[in-house]
Amino acid sequence: MIKKSVLSGLAALVVAGGCIMSVQAGPEEDRQAFVDAYKWKFPNVPMEEYVNGAYAIDKIGRENWEAIEEFPPYETFIDAGREMWEKPFANGKGYKDCFPNGPAIAGQYPHWDKEKGMVMTLPLALNNCLEANGEKKLKYKKGPINNILSYIAYESRGQVTNVEIPADDPRALEAYESGKKFYFTRRGQLNFSCATCHLQNTGMKVRTEILSPSVGHTTHWPVYRSKWGTVGTLHRRFSGCNNNIRAKALQAQGEAYRNLEYFLTSLSNGLELNGPGARK
Repeated sequence: MIKKSVLSGLAALVVAGGCIMSVQAGPEEDRQAFVDAYKWKFPNVPMEEYVNGAYAIDKIGRENWEAIEEFPPYETFIDAGREMWEKPFANGKGYKDCFPNGPAIAGQYPHWDKEKGMVMTLPLALNNCLEANGEKKLKYKKGPINNILSYIAYESRGQVTNVEIPADDPRALEAYESGKKFYFTRRGQLNFSCATCHLQNTGMKVRTEILSPSVGHTTHWPVYRSKWGTVGTLHRRFSGCNNNIRAKALQAQGEAYRNLEYFLTSLSNGLELNGPGARK
């Protein structure tokens, strides 16, 4: 039986139409409700451990992961990304001109871009930089974008997640709520939502994998996955999840996935960035 303290923390979560929906709660209340749920389910897991995803709750898997991290498979991608950052564009400028404060910028994304009226993610900002300088944009799931993202993530390690939903622009809250709705909406032939696996059934197994908590999901991207044999982006994982439940994968860096990233990242507010990561 769930303790009363947890019930109060989850008071905004109600069952509706077969899926959990959050009502009459702001972003911070949502985050705290998730945190309370995981604290109840995994009382011995320190909050800072959630940056390690499923390995925060999977002792056996963690041992294998820690062994892999002795010689990280993503190191070559970091080096390649460093070269991309340093290499000038054809016009003589480079990423440094778009991001003059240096490569440690992952903690600034995603954020609400009031001028554009949309959620701005790091991959989108990188491609905006390329386009503004007459360069060809990078693909959003595979390839070189993972190199530059790996380098930026590595340089940004230790930064604290701090997604803000500005109160002075109702469009920001609308984007957040859209991402939250996506998270809780069931879809596909299996009729699963993100919450089905990563809130309701966290800690259980699907095939050989432990279902990870949503808090901490975004801290360690991009990720080298053994099944991919390379590093991939967060939106590639979103697409993979949709495919796994036999739903239509949406456009990477499209509005739906950007809003989902906005919501999901806000759940990790207060947690340190530790990307790039390695997963099964």
